[in-house]
Amino acid sequence: MSMVLRIALMIVSVLTLWYTARKIRKSQLQIEDSIFWMAFPAALVILSVFPGIANWAAERIGIQSPVNFIFLAIIFILILKAFSLSIRLSQLDVKIRALTQEIALRERLEKEQEGESGKAAG
Repeated sequence: MSMVLRIALMIVSVLTLWYTARKIRKSQLQIEDSIFWMAFPAALVILSVFPGIANWAAERIGIQSPVNFIFLAIIFILILKAFSLSIRLSQLDVKIRALTQEIALRERLEKEQEGESGKAAG
């Protein structure tokens, strides 16, 4: 792995770690989400400090270049993260729909009860 790629990985990883920590401090990122965004750059730092890991993994998988392995691994991990976020978004959408329906039913019941109490009083 070239020295330029190793330095770029380190710089981007450290900046990502700093930005994630800043967002956590400002309460703009939940701890559950931050675990991924702290572990991912930490793994990239490890790969840049110990390039032998990328060489070994690229040879085992049959990828010609360690750089290609790193790009493939990053793409794969980010696709998995996007998929897990899609699942989470779908679950939240279902919960929002159920809550909206429940609120609408409660409001309807309140209006019906107000109408009945108005008829009884008049």
